[in-house]
Amino acid sequence: MAEPISLPHIVVVTGTSTDVGKTVATAALAVMLRRRGASVAVVKPLQTGIGPDEDGDLADVRRLVGPDEGVTTHELVRLRAPLAPDTAARLEGASLPAVAEHARRVAELAQQVDVVLVEGAGGLLVRLDDRGGTLADLGVALRYKGVSVGYVLVAAAGLGTLNHTALTAEALVSRQLPLLGVLVGSYPAAPGLAERTNLEDLPRVAGAPLLGCLPEGVGRLGAGEFRSRAPGWLRIS
Repeated sequence: MAEPISLPHIVVVTGTSTDVGKTVATAALAVMLRRRGASVAVVKPLQTGIGPDEDGDLADVRRLVGPDEGVTTHELVRLRAPLAPDTAARLEGASLPAVAEHARRVAELAQQVDVVLVEGAGGLLVRLDDRGGTLADLGVALRYKGVSVGYVLVAAAGLGTLNHTALTAEALVSRQLPLLGVLVGSYPAAPGLAERTNLEDLPRVAGAPLLGCLPEGVGRLGAGEFRSRAPGWLRIS
């Protein structure tokens, strides 16, 4: 693994696809930052596939982090259909805030805490508003506001992940957005050949360091065990 890296003021957590472990990765990052004494805000700009009174991804973050006044959570929009945000909004007849509005809210939170963790919906180029704005556009908007921002890419462990990782990294580079590193969101206890070799190849195709691996199933741990183990999964200063 590469040497540890430092995090910018705003860290956007994106994935090579949906269901790759972004929420558990976000919780692990929050735990690590709190271990270092940083105050943290976790933001979910858009949550799909959830009703008004149901628990979403931020409920999982709170459960894994446990009671901690130094971590706040902020969900900005939720939609019922388990689809891309712009599609889910269209089915509901809802109007989505522009990505620029999300950037404004995130920048405001960045004035109140040491680090803001922004968990995306799906992958980097999933449309988040009615104008085609994406999670990549969110980073560009934040950069124009003068705040430091970087991306952590949560990747699947097995076959196909190298292509998805390379495509995401290329999209970030084309927008001059820093990819801080790749984090494997769910690494099996008995990895096969693809999973083992991907640990060597992911940094190469991403052009960024491997930040660690989250063992498969850790999202089911209790808060105490998750907090005690999470810093050991990550290599971030």
